[in-house]
Amino acid sequence: MGKKGKKEKGRGAEKTAAKMEKKVSKRSRKEEEDLEALIAHFQTLDAKRTQIVETPCPPPSPRLNASLSVHPEKDELILFGGEYFNGQKTFLYNELYVYNIRKDAWTKVDIPSPPPRRSAHQAVVVPQGGGQLWVFGGEFVSPNGEQFYHYKDLWVLHLATKTWEQVKGPSGRSGHRMVAWKRQLILFGGFHESTRDYIYYNDVYAFNLDTFTWSKLSPSGTGPTPRSGCQMSVTPQGGIIVYGGYSKQRVKKDVDKGTRHSDMFLLKPEDGREDKWVWTRMNPSGVRPTPRSGFSVAMAPNHQTLFFGGVCDEEEEESLAGEFFNDLYFYDATRNRWFEGQLKGPKSEKKKRRRGRREEPEGGSKLACGGTGTQAPVEVVKEVVAEDGTVVTIKQVLAAPGSAGQPQSEDEDSLEEAGSPTPGPCPRSNAMLAVKHGVLYVYGGMFEAGDRQVTLSDLHCLDLHRMEAWKALVEMDPETQEWLEETDSEEDSEEVEGAEGGDEDEDEDSGEESGVED
Repeated sequence: MGKKGKKEKGRGAEKTAAKMEKKVSKRSRKEEEDLEALIAHFQTLDAKRTQIVETPCPPPSPRLNASLSVHPEKDELILFGGEYFNGQKTFLYNELYVYNIRKDAWTKVDIPSPPPRRSAHQAVVVPQGGGQLWVFGGEFVSPNGEQFYHYKDLWVLHLATKTWEQVKGPSGRSGHRMVAWKRQLILFGGFHESTRDYIYYNDVYAFNLDTFTWSKLSPSGTGPTPRSGCQMSVTPQGGIIVYGGYSKQRVKKDVDKGTRHSDMFLLKPEDGREDKWVWTRMNPSGVRPTPRSGFSVAMAPNHQTLFFGGVCDEEEEESLAGEFFNDLYFYDATRNRWFEGQLKGPKSEKKKRRRGRREEPEGGSKLACGGTGTQAPVEVVKEVVAEDGTVVTIKQVLAAPGSAGQPQSEDEDSLEEAGSPTPGPCPRSNAMLAVKHGVLYVYGGMFEAGDRQVTLSDLHCLDLHRMEAWKALVEMDPETQEWLEETDSEEDSEEVEGAEGGDEDEDEDSGEESGVED
């Protein structure tokens, strides 16, 4: 009887999810049709590209929810897509940038027939065929930020020939996660949202890189509840870890309650069979991250998963306030243990500080400072004056470096040598991470100051083997960023139509606005 009850319960949950998806799909159909016309318009502009053009350029404009990937054969980082909000309009991008690590130089690469503009997608690089960049899903948002189109397309950029190719995928979604596992791509979770409804997923799909075919997996065991924005990484033992994430549910009319998940699960083939999978609940030891959403993930040396930043929102019915982070954590799958990533600080400075008293942390230059570790947090308050004269107060928490260099290190000497915080990326969520040759790169993201959203375009790096100090490769002064107050006028639509003229210079500078008259 017990087994029968469980089976019926599972079927009931599947039926409920199917009904909800049908409801969301029906209500979002009209707005997606509206946005499809706009997407088609942009694709017409993109179709004018008939040859590959590589142009040296300054660092990309501010953005978040883009993807930053590592070239499998070259010392390059690949940035694709993303979004930017200036207070009135949302901009979507499908630009492709390449950062040459050795030359410290950016190149904009225009390739014919690229994927449509999007953010909150997933990108995975595999070494096949001279390197392939696989991009799935994501979303296109109307300029007022109220309508959403969720992509269900899968694209591959052949890095050797610089050509895009499109493949169909499962249902449209954003905020999902995807990893390369052997000769497959494994996709988990995400969400689909319309103006009035939304649904979160916990389904699992596999894409075969040899046959270019999708299959839906039905793992046994109890897996994660539906969610987006989780951590997903492959373990040295061949399993897949899913940690954390975010979901929301409606508690009453027009009121949603968000949930920050902090549970962990292992997905692995059952008895070594690639056609049969099983979920297992994990209970890692060590110092785990505090609950948050909007964190970023990359694979660190020694098969460890690196976890950076994010935001903890305090939700009330009429307001939303967030605490942003710039801390580092590592998850070691071999030991099933979390470690806090703390900086040692430069050796030359340590010796000086040993002889003198410990220095007080400085506020740092404008907003381009932060710190890792949580031994002695210090709150630094900066006031930013916007163009309209509004004074915005921005709080940052700076923490003194701790005792551990690498997360698994126990260097007692560094306890004595800990000094003032080393400047690094300021607290942020939705940043882009990549690790190449043991060096972590953090690009962009965002933080909020009152009603203002600051979108970042800075680039920082950290040697994960030494864990001594952050290095700023591209700096940004958030105080100079344009921020427009919301308006109800119809000037927006007229201005947007002017920006859609397909002028190449305008397209390069602004990424073209994703807007039409609603």
